[in-house]
Amino acid sequence: MSWALFIDESGQDQRQSPYEVLAGIAIEDRKLWRLIRDLSDAQEEIFGLRLFEAYGSEAKAQKLLKKKVFTHAAQMPPFPADQRRTLAREILQDGTAVSRERLTALAQAKLAYVGRALDISRKAKAQAFASIVPQAAPRPAGGMLRKDYAYLFERFFYFLNSQPEDPMGYVVFDELDKSASHILLNQVSEYFLKTNKGRTRSRLIIPEPFFVHSDMTTMVQVADLMAYIISWGVRLNGMHAQRRPELDELSRKVMRLRFTQHTPGGYTNYGFKIINDLRAAADQ
Repeated sequence: MSWALFIDESGQDQRQSPYEVLAGIAIEDRKLWRLIRDLSDAQEEIFGLRLFEAYGSEAKAQKLLKKKVFTHAAQMPPFPADQRRTLAREILQDGTAVSRERLTALAQAKLAYVGRALDISRKAKAQAFASIVPQAAPRPAGGMLRKDYAYLFERFFYFLNSQPEDPMGYVVFDELDKSASHILLNQVSEYFLKTNKGRTRSRLIIPEPFFVHSDMTTMVQVADLMAYIISWGVRLNGMHAQRRPELDELSRKVMRLRFTQHTPGGYTNYGFKIINDLRAAADQ
């Protein structure tokens, strides 16, 4: 038995997002294919087709959850599921077939799908992890692995170590451009092979990550949804940036996925953490 941790990010461009979020969703290998099929079936049921067929690329959280989607969804009463699917499919298949009803139905379908995707993931007992970084946080100057990545690996290790028989875990990243992927691969390998904490965690986490196209990888897309919702909607203690209240229901769903571990010593480990300084001690 093993667990896969699918990782994606939100706000790394340091432009509009209130927080830079590195989010991961972990799923047991024997449940992975069933979860992927359930998510695909949900898209067929809600939109009448898979979103990749409609857009020709990954349906990013920005496209599904921007403010305009909520505005369009609220401009008419909720459509019955069958009518919503028909209207949404019509505008997805023909972008010129714009009408108030179709725009509303498509927006309602987008919100319904995101909520369903999070519910399906919870039913599959997926575990969520996230490093949350204020945009003003100092960044490392050198080539060491950033703290937000190290934190995610640490909490994934805690989760694996809490499971019966200590299952192995592996990490799957959204593919960057070739040079950026190579840099990250080297940083991850250096962390796991040359640092004391990394070597300890490599007992359960395979030190070499996998890189995949998010366009073709359903679980990386779910990680993208989580990262966006955390940045704009989830507010832990110490997160003071303004939230978008229309995301509250989805934020609660994300929080229910969060890894939480109560240790025998009376401590509680959480899967989400705010990191106010990304530099390693040597960089400060």
